[in-house]
Amino acid sequence: MAESSIDRAAVEKAAKLARLEIEPTEIEQLTKQLQNVLANFEKVAQVQTDGVEPLVTPSDFEAQVRADEVKVELKAEDITANAPAKQGNLFAVPPVV
Repeated sequence: MAESSIDRAAVEKAAKLARLEIEPTEIEQLTKQLQNVLANFEKVAQVQTDGVEPLVTPSDFEAQVRADEVKVELKAEDITANAPAKQGNLFAVPPVV
């Protein structure tokens, strides 16, 4: 992979394209940070992956499933029994405008 570099002009151009306002004092710091990020990507790109099987997920974990159990269902009357205000089996709330 060809060596790439991030310079001040690239940071300024990216900021302009992204419509970001970056202070001149921040550009140098951002340039160094982006150079570090790019260097890390270049390290990852150098990893030999020949013969490594592609993964759909990074772990072999399988979800634990359980059988559905029928439980006692709550009735609307029970749910609204302690409501401060209700209309029929519904909670009554002040109108929201």
